Amino acid sequence: MRVAMIGSGYVGLVSGACFADFGHDVVCVDKDPAKIERLRAGIMPIYEPGLPELVTSNAAAGRLTFTTSLADGIKGAEAIFIAVGTPARRSDGHADLSYVHAVAAEIGAALTDYAVIVTKSTVPVGTGDEVERIIDECHPAAEFSVVSNPEFLREGAAIENFMHPDRIVIGTDDDRAKAVMTALYLPMGADLPLLFTGRRTSELIKYAANAFLATKITFINEIADLCEVVGGNVQDVSRGIGLDTRIGAKFLNAGPGYGGSCFPKDTLALVKTAQDAGAPIRIVETVAAVNEQRKRGMAKKVIAAAGGSVRGKTVAVLGLTFKPDTDDMRDSPAIDIVQALQDAGARIQAHDPEGEPQSRLVLGNITYKDDPYDCLKDADIAVLITEWAVFRNLDLARVKSLMKTPAMVDLRNIYKATDMAAHGIAYSSVGR
Repeated sequence: MRVAMIGSGYVGLVSGACFADFGHDVVCVDKDPAKIERLRAGIMPIYEPGLPELVTSNAAAGRLTFTTSLADGIKGAEAIFIAVGTPARRSDGHADLSYVHAVAAEIGAALTDYAVIVTKSTVPVGTGDEVERIIDECHPAAEFSVVSNPEFLREGAAIENFMHPDRIVIGTDDDRAKAVMTALYLPMGADLPLLFTGRRTSELIKYAANAFLATKITFINEIADLCEVVGGNVQDVSRGIGLDTRIGAKFLNAGPGYGGSCFPKDTLALVKTAQDAGAPIRIVETVAAVNEQRKRGMAKKVIAAAGGSVRGKTVAVLGLTFKPDTDDMRDSPAIDIVQALQDAGARIQAHDPEGEPQSRLVLGNITYKDDPYDCLKDADIAVLITEWAVFRNLDLARVKSLMKTPAMVDLRNIYKATDMAAHGIAYSSVGR
């Protein structure tokens, strides 16, 4: 099957490469000529484990190609995916659908044969209706179907998520479109976890899923705050409630708050959609507000551990990306924490295995270090923000010897307080 993927960012590139690996003929389209040239040369625009090998092997096999021409890319395609960005609008928090609408107009102008137009981007309820209207307006005689097929990829494990999904949601009532989408995913095996719904329902599923996961994270973070006051251990609370199969253990790790490309903008977009529809979702409104407050509040924990002031002191920051195994800095808790510490007069030196280039775009006045130990050298206090594997087994004796004042704030609860105490390192964590 010939597939066109419009947008070669995180979702588009991973999805396109995986579809190519299924044996489909995939063309990835992007407006950025420099990005397309780099992709042709095997240079990835993002960090994602396993992606360079997947792209290179399928490109070499001739199943994966790249172009800047949408008209050329969609020619002969049976499925045309829209995988462009839908960032939150700064003015009101609604999802910015300008890229989606522009692509729909281009598809309408260039469409020659029947195709299934698939919204892979995360879009608010009703977007499929608007995409359909735009294409029909641009090309009234065109034959096409518009389908919702939201992505559920976790950065750092995106290829595994795509290849072995727990569900594939397809929103359409059109039998012809159902047949195309089923054939598209058929190489995954006979027992496909396909869930066919109405288009609007499918669009809502992605937002509802992300909002629920964000709620679990925010809930356990507030329980962690309570644990610190009353003398509980949030990790034991998490285990105790996570063993209940109705709740489950995932997304119950207390920390500095959620970030990334999905949860912050998707919870906000869902809130705005619900408000506009006259059915406000108060729980999600609170989740979004509490999470934003929490990130900057984590800096207060560092300041308290430093004796009440960080003015003129050097803070070693371990981890900048919103999670490990990605270079994504979007809405990372580290941004708010670092800025708050700088506002309090701290000097920041930081190390992140992959995040430095993206960090430089959003944070200033930071001294970047090449490894964790160089980062910890001569620091007055350290704060562990992102749980990269390289931070999980630090030589604590070496840590103590390098730091001016051996003190660490562990916002991911990686270490045991007893181990830190045994090495003479002042230690604080979250909810313990």
